[in-house]
Amino acid sequence: MSTKMKVCKFGGTSMANAETIAKVAEIIKTDKSRKFVVVSAPGKRRPSDTKVTDLLYACADSKDFDEALSKVKERFDDIIKESKIKLKLDYTMTKKDTREYLASRGEYLAGKVMAQILGYEFIDAAEIIKFDSKGNFLAEVTHNLCKKRFAKVKTGAVIPGFYGSDDKGDIKTFSRGGSDVTGAIIARAIDAEVYENWTDVDGFLKCDPRIVDSPKLIDMLTYKELRELSYMGANVLHPEAIFPVRASDISINIRNTFNPKHEGTMIVPTKFFERGDYKRETATITGIAGKKDFVAINVEKSMMNNEVGFARRLLQVLEDDGVSVEHMPTGIDTICVVIDRAQFAKSSIQKVVDDVKKVCKPDRVTVVEDIALIAVVGHGMTARKGTAADVCGALADADVNIRMIDQGSSELNIIVAVDNKDFETALKALYGKLG
Repeated sequence: MSTKMKVCKFGGTSMANAETIAKVAEIIKTDKSRKFVVVSAPGKRRPSDTKVTDLLYACADSKDFDEALSKVKERFDDIIKESKIKLKLDYTMTKKDTREYLASRGEYLAGKVMAQILGYEFIDAAEIIKFDSKGNFLAEVTHNLCKKRFAKVKTGAVIPGFYGSDDKGDIKTFSRGGSDVTGAIIARAIDAEVYENWTDVDGFLKCDPRIVDSPKLIDMLTYKELRELSYMGANVLHPEAIFPVRASDISINIRNTFNPKHEGTMIVPTKFFERGDYKRETATITGIAGKKDFVAINVEKSMMNNEVGFARRLLQVLEDDGVSVEHMPTGIDTICVVIDRAQFAKSSIQKVVDDVKKVCKPDRVTVVEDIALIAVVGHGMTARKGTAADVCGALADADVNIRMIDQGSSELNIIVAVDNKDFETALKALYGKLG
């Protein structure tokens, strides 16, 4: 086995039908180093279509299991027929199977199809991707199993993404989009030259194209910038996919299956960028991204700065109520905790406020709902004066009120909070000034 190979992960749109799968096979065959292939379940063939994973979830929820399963069989039978391959798939599934097992079968069956087309070995992810009984991913156990198994691969291998198994052999899945994570795990295991993540766009864009008209493509960004942008909703890549490859300093290349000549976006180890291995022409702002529906809880108490343990008690209340904090800007007598509204599924906002009052005994607690957060991200901000002024100026010119502004200690990002209703206006204004 060559010491340097590429891992290629193909998303649902790339695997949608026989025509797109043929494009995938052609891409793989044009580069002999593409020996390890990770596939997602077939996605939508057209806007009105249903993804195979959603068909499988429907099987789990349907009263007529056989009828629901027939739609899955039809999708794969059509792919096999149109691909003109000889393959008999095992559709053994029952209503008694777990929801995770059923959901994983899309990737499993797609992997079987892709292996047959390429003439590669099929490796079931359940053999090598491991979780504990609670569904927590076991990184080092998985890494060692992968290295041992891949040492036996000769021609090439196809591995289904999205799932693995626990010590009892029960199927466990990552969150949706988890095939990205599988690809990163495989890339680390073979010490890949690069991890190619093939999707249906040319790469990362500087801003959300659903809000900003024709944003520019980012040709290169770092791991840290990726984490910031992914967290704020730039969803080209699963946010957890960075961790396995970061351990081995492997770059990720976002590529377009339907425009394979485009070089896409390179995501590189931060230390490589900082030492000058990579250059970029647009040196200040890499990207702008944001999300709506946050809640800000403002806690005020005189002489808070002299009260040892106040912040700890506040955070303990949130932990006890099952709520995690996104941001926590502070003043001498104030602390503001910003929380994703989805965090209040188990505890109501009012319960958290009541608990804060009981434990911390503040002078005042106020709640601001319907807040949006926007992150302006880029390594270049550390060397350029006036970026924060540009951010504030752009929003002032657009008549948008800033609820909060926070700059990370790494000076990698500036985060502003605005009202939900101003989110789109703010994003357009910031991109117009800084993009």
